[in-house]
Amino acid sequence: MPQSPDATEGNLWRRIPLWQKILAGLLLGVLAGALMGEGASVFKPIGDIFISAIKMLIVPLVFSTLVVGITAMRDPQKMGRIGVRTIALYLITTAFAIAIGLLASWLFQPGVGMEMSFESGVEAKEAPSLVEILVGLVPQNPVDALASGNILQIIVFAIGLGISLTLIGDKGEPVVRVFESFAEAMYKLTGIVMAFAPFGVFGLIAHVAGSYGLEVLLPLAKVIGVAYLASVLHVLVVYSGLLALLGRLNPLRYLQGILDALVVAYSSASSSGTLPVSIRCAQKNLGVSEGVSGFVLPVGATINMDGTAIYQGVVAVFIAQLLGVDLSLADYGMIIVTGTLASIGTAGVPGAGLVMLSIVMAQIGLPLEAIAVIAGIDRILDMARTSVNVAGDLMVTTLVAKSEGELDETLYNAPRKS
Repeated sequence: MPQSPDATEGNLWRRIPLWQKILAGLLLGVLAGALMGEGASVFKPIGDIFISAIKMLIVPLVFSTLVVGITAMRDPQKMGRIGVRTIALYLITTAFAIAIGLLASWLFQPGVGMEMSFESGVEAKEAPSLVEILVGLVPQNPVDALASGNILQIIVFAIGLGISLTLIGDKGEPVVRVFESFAEAMYKLTGIVMAFAPFGVFGLIAHVAGSYGLEVLLPLAKVIGVAYLASVLHVLVVYSGLLALLGRLNPLRYLQGILDALVVAYSSASSSGTLPVSIRCAQKNLGVSEGVSGFVLPVGATINMDGTAIYQGVVAVFIAQLLGVDLSLADYGMIIVTGTLASIGTAGVPGAGLVMLSIVMAQIGLPLEAIAVIAGIDRILDMARTSVNVAGDLMVTTLVAKSEGELDETLYNAPRKS
């Protein structure tokens, strides 16, 4: 019996890869924003619903996947080994990111020749001390941590619970099975929410494109271009290079496998909000085991700051050029060291990008009031740095899985539908 036209159209829609649907939503959103201007804000509620649905997944997904990931390892030593590798890779790539941002700004000099004024009143932000960070990691009330969405505290509690379930052996199996079933249900719910992604992305981007007109973007187009160029170079050179050199893996397959997560990260500007999609990409596209992805990705979404590191390097040099301040080699070195260390101290802090930038600027003697210069384009820059953060999370997850023998290379190397 021949299929009805509606059925044929439905099958055609399902055959289109998700990233292509999302990209189409993004492009249509840009067009709608350009044509309608601020009137495109009428579509914002569609994007808000999508973001709310994504945020709805974060806490239960992080908690369940971490517990399942820890219990799947069965070996506390293995978990410690994975943790050390994960943090080391994040710190190394963060240092590279700052260096690339500095180099790009030094080469293209986005602040030279510009004359812009800025308002005073920007106060210095302080990173929490090491003691404050350590004390704040342990939740006094895990239920409160879950309710408030404190990801660092949720990670600590989930790791502790996972280790305890492993240590009690057979007595913990019924609870482990409950968490495994719950995690599977969250994966399915993620798939349902992602089916709505093209429409949500359209609403988000239409609002952003309509709100930021040419009058805002043109004067700062050069610094935006340098930041985006540095971001692309970091993903293509550093991430792809590490995968090829350390993992002996085809970087093209990695780039194809993370497209869904990148488009959601770019449109939402939220690493934590993209986490459900990142986990889905890691497991379904890259072949990373549930144990490794369930542990490494939530940690990365909390502490990996590569995109923000690029932003620091570009903006710090841009502001120095804008003010006619010549930076010495020692200043460049200080930016790299301070930015890398600050990425640990400001992890999980609201406005972490501003906190890190103010710390770096204070170290090299630049006036903090100059941060106001880029306030108008921060959302545009945030979209790029979030995409880099997510790409870095997935690269590190893939490398760690490869080193532990928990990467399905047949799935990783499987051709993607274009």
